[in-house]
Order: sequence, then C-alpha cells, then structure tokens
Amino acid sequence: MEFLQDPFMQRALLAALLVGVTAPAVGIHLVQRRQALMGDGIGHVALTGVGLGFLLSTNPVWMAALVAVAGSVAMELIRAYGRTRGDIALAMLFYGGMAGGVMLMNLSATGSNANLTSYLFGSLSTVSDEDVVAICLLAGFVLLVTVGLRRQLFAISQDEEFARVTGLPVRALNLLVAVTAAVTVTVAMRVVGLLLVSALMVVPVAAAQQVTRSFAVTFVVAVATGVAVTLTGTVTSYYRDVPPGATIVLLAIAVFVLFTALAAPLARRRSRAAAAGGAAGAECDVDVAATRRPVGDAAV
Repeated sequence: MEFLQDPFMQRALLAALLVGVTAPAVGIHLVQRRQALMGDGIGHVALTGVGLGFLLSTNPVWMAALVAVAGSVAMELIRAYGRTRGDIALAMLFYGGMAGGVMLMNLSATGSNANLTSYLFGSLSTVSDEDVVAICLLAGFVLLVTVGLRRQLFAISQDEEFARVTGLPVRALNLLVAVTAAVTVTVAMRVVGLLLVSALMVVPVAAAQQVTRSFAVTFVVAVATGVAVTLTGTVTSYYRDVPPGATIVLLAIAVFVLFTALAAPLARRRSRAAAAGGAAGAECDVDVAATRRPVGDAAV
C-alpha cells in the first residue's frame, strides 16, 4: 500500500473516486435518452475551454467547465429548436471545439503538446491540489442534481410527453441534464481524458443493464462498476506505468463483456423462478377451490 504515501497518488485516487461515481450517475440518463455520445461531443467543446485557460493563465478546469456548459446548452437548444439538420449543426460544434482548443493552446505561452495530451487522454501525475478542489466542487453539484432530482430526471428520461402532462418543467430539466453532463466531463477529464470520458459515462451503465431489470438497481450497479474500474485502473497505471484513461476504459469494457456473459444464465434462472412461482400459485388456487363447500351445504 505504499502508493497511498505519495501525495500525487492520494489526489489521483480521490479524483478517480469522484469520477467513478459521477460519470455513471449522469450517463444513465443519457443512455436512457439515447444520447450516449453526448459526452463525447461535450469533450470536444471542453477542449476550447482548456486552451482558453492556458491562454488567459487561469485554471483550465474552471474554464473548461464554463465552455462545456455553454456548449452543452447550445447542443440542447439545437436538438430542441434547430431548423437545420441537427446532426450537421452538432458536428460543426464538435469539430470547432476541438480545433479551437488546439489553436488556443498553441497560441498560449504555457501550453504545449504535453499539456494537450494530458487533457486528451488523462494524466494522474499532473493533477494538482487546485484541480482536486475544483473536481470536488463540481462533483458535489453533479451528485446534488442526480440524487436530489432523481425522480424528475427519471420521468423525462422515460417519456418526455408524459412528464410534460404531469406538470414537470421538461425544457428546464433537459437543460439541467445537459449542464450536468458538461460538468461531469470536466470532472473526468483529468483522470480519463476528454477523448475517453464518454466511455466512462456509457460503458458502466451498459454493463449494469445486462444483469439488472429496474432503473434503481441499474443506477447502483453502474456507479459501483464505475468506482471499481476507476480505482483499479488508477492503481494499475501507478504500478505498470500505463495510461490511466485507457486502462480504466478497457477495464470497464471487460466488465461489460463479463456481465453480458452472465446475462443469459441470470435470465434463465429468473424464468425458472417465475415459472415455479406461477405453478405454486396455480396449485394454491386449485386447493382452495377443492376445499370450498357448496353454498347449499352451508350450515344455517
């Protein structure tokens, strides 16, 4: 356990823990809404914020959060109100965000290819105390939204029209989901990188869906999977000197493959249990009918 003695590893593990919790917590709503790739697009846009942070000599994490939030709101407005083809407009936003980030970072005096790589693919050794404070605050916002508004977010993820009929502010909640996803991307970029953050929002959820049947259980299993793979990947990258982001994502995919293999046996077991329960219920009905006395024989 000597890795716990290193200050940079303590910061990295805390950041990894927060990422493992927040990414699946938001990702489950994106997957239900069939917006699994939204995190990938926000990651492209957030790179502009990183470049702007280096150019202005401010914390890139906070600047990336601001730009990512603005980009996510633009994506949601395009999805809801866009008159042109939404996929083309979003593609322009994605590519523009990536190009803008690379350009701004090269124009800055402190930016470099090494800095760019650390934000694209994650770098545990570059996580500073200031980054940890920013990640903790942003993660707190994400958990406050996903846990405090879980019923409302579940409603709009399942059926927006029904949620609107029940009186929920669907438009505002959709924007809140987009903003929360943007904040989550910012939280995760120092650990897994902007190019791989979407995988951590989607793969643990997809893995959990293979072995669960309810939204609540899927949420718990997805978060547990996210925490397990981020912490394991972080420790593995420390000992093996491998990229943390790639290690975490590959571990998540391995869990998905494992859960997929377990899905069929679990489904058969549930079917047998349901059949046994149905047979027991039918036998009980027959016994009750056989012991029921005719009305004419009832004692007066």
